[in-house]
This record gives sequence, structure tokens and C-alpha cells, in this order.
Amino acid sequence: MHAGAADRRRVLVLTGVLLPVLLAWNNLLVHRLPGRPGSYVVANVAAAGVLLAAARAAGLSWAELGLDRRRLAPGARWGGGCAAAVAAGYAVALALPALRPLLADGRVARLDAAELAGQALVRIPLGTVLWEEVAFRGVLLAALARLLPRAGAVGVSAAVFGLWHVRPTLGALAANDLAGPPLARAGAVLLACLATAAAGVLFAALRERSGSLLAPALLHLATNSLGLLAAATAHRLGQPVP
Repeated sequence: MHAGAADRRRVLVLTGVLLPVLLAWNNLLVHRLPGRPGSYVVANVAAAGVLLAAARAAGLSWAELGLDRRRLAPGARWGGGCAAAVAAGYAVALALPALRPLLADGRVARLDAAELAGQALVRIPLGTVLWEEVAFRGVLLAALARLLPRAGAVGVSAAVFGLWHVRPTLGALAANDLAGPPLARAGAVLLACLATAAAGVLFAALRERSGSLLAPALLHLATNSLGLLAAATAHRLGQPVP
């Protein structure tokens, strides 16, 4: 077998295993691990390491994975600019009382300062952003790009990223007393999956434009960590003064 055919076969096997694993991981597996919530970060960081090792064994290069050190500077520029725009958007929403309810999240209201710091500085950067960027904009996108036209690779990776958020969306709806009847709940989950799939397309475009995973990772981190802190701030601003 020629080297090119062998490489394609390894990438095909990697993709065939990775797609169902990713679809099941966030929706069926990780929340059942013993030791949660602490095991969430450990499991996801370990999974990112295993996935990178598998990708390298399948023949994907560091550049294909978005981890070429020579592309760090463009990644920092693109990602930093997008992160600054997100921060500005949250600042505007907090400054305008009419917009603060858009930041509301019942899950945040129950967290104290130490828990907020742990979420923003550890759980989100390592357990969410690192793992998801390695999995979706790193390994999955690189593997699909070997097998499909670029638009198809982006579309499939974004669709899987959307489906990855089914269970988290159900949890968010329940935490905010928005579960409602089954049909309304299904509609909300569908909209959330479409929104996160669109975010996946944006993250992939940043990855492509900058050549680095750092760009989507910085935007992802700003969206989630700053969003958490903005929601906590909005909750506190909305509380009556003692």
C-alpha cells in the first residue's frame, strides 16, 4: 500500500472513531464520571492529550492541527481582537440596565466568589476551551479536511459541535426554569444547537485565517469566562441594596 493511501486510511479510521465519541462524550459520558465536578477538568484535559497523540499517530501534522508555533503571533492578533470585541459587548450590556437581563443565568447566581474564580480560571479554560478547540478545530477539522472539501469539513465539524451542546442546553433550561413543555424544550435545544454550530463555523474561520488554534481559543475563552463573570455581575447589580 502506498504511503498516501495508508495515511488516508489512518485518518479515515480516526475520523470514524472520533465522530461517535464526540457525539456521546458531552451528552452521555463525562457527566457520569465519578468525582464530578472535579473530574470534569481532569477527564477533558486527558482526553485532549489522547486525541492529539492519536492525531499525530494518524499522520496529521502540527500545522494541520493548528499548533504550529510559527502561527502563534497571528493567532494572538486575531483571537485577541475578537476577545476584545466580546469584552466590549459585555461591558455595554452591563452598563445598560435594559440589557442586563440578557446576561441572566440561574446557575451563576448560586456561585460564591471562589466558585466563580474556579469556573472562570480553571474549569472553562482547561475543561471546556482547551478540550473543545483541540477536538473540534484541531483534530476533527484537520482529519475531515483530509477527506472532504474544506467547506464540507467545516460544516461537519460545526454540526457535531452543535450537537455536542444538547445536554448542556437542557441543563441550562432547567436551571433557569425555562424547561416548559416538551415541544418548547425541543425547539429551544434546536435553536441552541444551531447557534453553537454557527459559532463553530466562526471558530473554524478564525482557525483558518490565523493558522492557529490560539485564535478561536481566545474568542471561545472570552465568550465563556467573561460571559460567566458578566452574568454574575448582572445578578449582583440586580439585587436590592441592603
